[in-house]
Amino acid sequence: MPPSPRRATTRLLSLAMIAVGVALIVRTIVAGGGAVALGVLLGVLFVAAGLGRLYLLTKG
Repeated sequence: MPPSPRRATTRLLSLAMIAVGVALIVRTIVAGGGAVALGVLLGVLFVAAGLGRLYLLTKG
């Protein structure tokens, strides 16, 4: 049975959030930012939000 469009869209957007978070972290580190730079902190939050959405999607 194929996943519903809502589940597929949630999965896609969650993966996009994770990709944006990783890109923020990499870009900040390449630009010389430290571990507590704003880009790293926002990147970690994006990754955590994306992973949280994927976790809730699989638990439901």
